Amino acid sequence: MPHTLAEKILQAHTDEKITGAGQIVNCRVSMVLANDITAPLAIKSFKAMGATKVFDKDKVSLVCDHFTPNKDIDSAEQVKVVRDFAHEMGVTHYYEGGNVGVEHALLPELGIVGPGDIVVGADSHTCTYGGLGAFATGMGSTDIAGAMALGETWFKVPPTIRVDFDGQLEPFVGGKDLILHVIGQVGVSGALYRALEFGGPVIDALSIEGRMTMANMAIEAGGKAGLFAADAKTLAYCAAAGRKGDQAIAADAGAVYERELKLSVSGMQPQVACPHLPDNVRGVDEVKGIKVDQAVIGSCTNGRIEDLREAAAILKGRKAHKNVRLIVLPATPKIWRQAMDEGLFSIFMDAGAVVGPPTCGPCLGGHMGILAGGERCIATTNRNFKGRMGSLQSEVYLGSPAVAAASAIAGEIINPAKL
Repeated sequence: MPHTLAEKILQAHTDEKITGAGQIVNCRVSMVLANDITAPLAIKSFKAMGATKVFDKDKVSLVCDHFTPNKDIDSAEQVKVVRDFAHEMGVTHYYEGGNVGVEHALLPELGIVGPGDIVVGADSHTCTYGGLGAFATGMGSTDIAGAMALGETWFKVPPTIRVDFDGQLEPFVGGKDLILHVIGQVGVSGALYRALEFGGPVIDALSIEGRMTMANMAIEAGGKAGLFAADAKTLAYCAAAGRKGDQAIAADAGAVYERELKLSVSGMQPQVACPHLPDNVRGVDEVKGIKVDQAVIGSCTNGRIEDLREAAAILKGRKAHKNVRLIVLPATPKIWRQAMDEGLFSIFMDAGAVVGPPTCGPCLGGHMGILAGGERCIATTNRNFKGRMGSLQSEVYLGSPAVAAASAIAGEIINPAKL
């Protein structure tokens, strides 16, 4: 039978015959992931079940990215638990200190994940790797413990919603705007336990970074996974990351979808998600003039070199508004160094920005940019829940690097085309 992309990848990792959505199957996993917040819980469960070794030391990744550099004693103790476990188990892919990056930017960059893989992670934005044609999804720490020990886990085959984009992208409109538009259309639970499969000519032309941005936020619509066909562009990206033997993969002709959406991007403005949910989406001109106290450019959603270049192009020769704190957080050490070598740091610092290390930082209200009561932030991050970045009385607006940079200059939300 013809398979959706999700079904095709799951089928390649199980000995059972997949016949359609809703079926329960056991699948072999390609990579198991946890971070400094979720790994200690997984390690506790791992030991409680009597496991003594991980199934494959090359197929477990532990990335201490959320509170890095350790912000307090508690976070330091968390990392110590992860570090000790990684050393005890001989885990190959352990990252902290100078080699750590935001996990969902780091693993693709290092070639640790790729097309056709099944990746499970104790982090909801594990779905990012769908941008490379992987079936990637977040799980709880207890399930991750089982996967670390056994190298397999169970899945309920998800129904798939197919989303095709056509038309011509306007200036300053990209992957972040496309996924915010989708979330605004379907709602935060509109794709609950569904796979979102993206395609069409706009997606074909989109960069791998843009695809990963979109896949990253599939979970904000409730999606089990966000998937893109692995094409020549994907294979080139993965080869540059040191991977060998990857093959193109796409859904079969005649695959059965639960729902199909066809969206035109022609005339679409940059999109902004307003407080306090990612589906509260408006065109940027509808929210223009809203004052901001802080602008954050970074995260697993938009901290890649393409994003930093986009922001720098707008900030060059300009200054952040005197009332705006501008924070730039490159997502990995490689991106950090590349941005520095390209002269982007000079642009950011001349604009009055603070350039920090690779970290999740303020995205989850961790550190390096916490909001006080009554403050408002425009951010390239992925969530704007009440209290997400600090005080319950603060507000977070989500947008692209272009919107964040332009708004930092104006001191209020603005369409970058009208700066």
